[in-house]
Amino acid sequence: MKVVLAKNAGFCGGVKRAVKLANENAGYGVCCLGDLVHNDFVVNELKSKGVKVVESIEGIKDSKVIIRSHGVHKSIRDKIKENNNEIIDCVCKKVSIIYDIVAENYKKGYNVIIIGNKDHPEVIGINSYCNDSALIVEDAKDLENLPEGKLIVVSQTTNNEENFKKLINLIKDISKDEVLVYNTICSATKNRQNSALELSKEVDVMIVLGGKKSSNTKKLFEVSKLNCKNVYLIESIKDFDYNILKKFNKIGITAGASTPDSVIKEAVSSMENFGNNEMMEAIESSFKRVRRGEVVEGEVLFVNENEVMVNIGYRADGIISKEELTNNPDVNPSDLFKPGDKIQVFIMKMDDGDGNVVLSHRRVENIKVWDEIEEKFNNKERVTVKVKSVVKGGLTADLNGLNAFIPASHVSIRFQSDLSKYVGQELLCDIIDFDKSKRKIVLSRKTVEAEELELKKKAVYESISEGDIVEGIVQRLTNFGAFVDLGGVDGLIHISELSWNRVKHPSDVVASGQTVKVQVLAVDEEKNRIALGLKQTTEKPWDVFISTVKVGDSVEGKVVNLLDFGAFVRLESGVDGLLHVSQIAKEHVEKPSDKLSIGDEITVKVTDIDEENKKVSLSIKALIEEPKEAAVEEEQKEVAAEVEKVEEIKEDKVEDTKEEFNTTIGDLFNINIEE
Repeated sequence: MKVVLAKNAGFCGGVKRAVKLANENAGYGVCCLGDLVHNDFVVNELKSKGVKVVESIEGIKDSKVIIRSHGVHKSIRDKIKENNNEIIDCVCKKVSIIYDIVAENYKKGYNVIIIGNKDHPEVIGINSYCNDSALIVEDAKDLENLPEGKLIVVSQTTNNEENFKKLINLIKDISKDEVLVYNTICSATKNRQNSALELSKEVDVMIVLGGKKSSNTKKLFEVSKLNCKNVYLIESIKDFDYNILKKFNKIGITAGASTPDSVIKEAVSSMENFGNNEMMEAIESSFKRVRRGEVVEGEVLFVNENEVMVNIGYRADGIISKEELTNNPDVNPSDLFKPGDKIQVFIMKMDDGDGNVVLSHRRVENIKVWDEIEEKFNNKERVTVKVKSVVKGGLTADLNGLNAFIPASHVSIRFQSDLSKYVGQELLCDIIDFDKSKRKIVLSRKTVEAEELELKKKAVYESISEGDIVEGIVQRLTNFGAFVDLGGVDGLIHISELSWNRVKHPSDVVASGQTVKVQVLAVDEEKNRIALGLKQTTEKPWDVFISTVKVGDSVEGKVVNLLDFGAFVRLESGVDGLLHVSQIAKEHVEKPSDKLSIGDEITVKVTDIDEENKKVSLSIKALIEEPKEAAVEEEQKEVAAEVEKVEEIKEDKVEDTKEEFNTTIGDLFNINIEE
């Protein structure tokens, strides 16, 4: 008989965290709202430490309340806080992520679809983050009630991958609207199901270890049955009839995510002894004789200020020096351990010269961290690190006390010339390379940013339409325009759309880092292009000009261009007017550059406005000649007045002359001519 353990079996990261956190806070008076996980061994261990499992929080106040790994309804969490209880949050982080996804998209108007068991506590908790409005889909018949409108689909973390994909395809076929899909099946669940599926092809019988109420254990049972006719689901090897195994040569073992390692080891050991065969290589080390380099469990015998003595079940006891207890050299051993404590130790040397085994607890802690990181790497879990320093080629970061490296090319999706700004920051990263033997961990922030950017892009494209006025930040300038960040997607303001006036370079109008309001001119999500306009958010210069200036007005302007036939002057409104060469000065000007330079600020007179063709004619000469013309006009008036006076005098003299010449010849000679 050969016993083979599935490559991925037993506790997942979320259950490990929940069990560890619950045990650290266990004690009399502590309550757990429902079973922490669906495994009686774990639940009973907590009960033995004083933890009380309750189904309701009524009457529980001023206490510690453990929220189990599956999560609870949001209203229950709020009620726990209202009663002044301290929450020990053991909810799986991957379940918490689903809460955020559902809440965010529900606010955006999406109808929520949850693929899973409607009575499962995880699904009930998820549904509470969209006001219990989700459609829960267990099989195809539930799709008869599929709502209209935009849909977002998430999954219970312990779902079967194939069933999830089948239901997604049906949803997409039925819905006429947008369907946003998040595959939230836990990677650990996928890995365990895949391992069980492969192993079931090779063995005569499959033993599935786990709680009868555990959803992911049931899924392992179903997956195993696809390739193996003989499949048994048991909580412990003690529940199994060994006689069943007599007719089989090869036995496969898998275990649900909430099944402790001790249960798995007990099952493998029992079957090995029953069949008198070798145990599988994966657990062989835990049953070997004590030797250098192994990690074993022992019991603390006594503690003093310099060392701790431990019984490791060997013919000689072990000694842990103060230096090998912890990474903190100033710690007092008695503050860490007391007689009777169970302790994991690393065997450094079989004999210190006095017959004692030399042990280390510090190295066990380091090994555990490496094992945890290795599991995260294998499960493609993301990690949060704190950047420590800038080094050649990238950054160093602290990952649970271990050194990790982030290459410069993986710090961000955009090139970063100054990496020092990241020092002290916490970054969410992917583990892209891991080698425990070489103590090597390589991380990437870029892959996380790329995924975040993709989500932001979707959000931006869903929220903007042609004609919208939006706000963004200028990211970079090119010769042909300016790129503006709209919150995850860059839009382009073409140089022709920056200003109503001609622009030589975008830097004449905007600067990198500047916040601008722009109008959306065109949106092409398929090509990932958004055309923006800055000038559309300002009043047209011509409209300002014609509403404030009329022919004959004197205005201020700046010379912006010089040509042979004249100069173009930009007025205060932004409109360019033509100052013809003949209007620059009273005297003859050969070319405008003889009198003017680009940038000169001058005063001109508006001599003509062509509204149809939007042209303005200007003159300096008119301003120069204007005073002289007025003087001439005044002089002409004075001359006219003088002429008028002369005419009056002439008329008077004519009358006098007439009277003087009324005397006739007869009067002279006293002769009456008429007679």
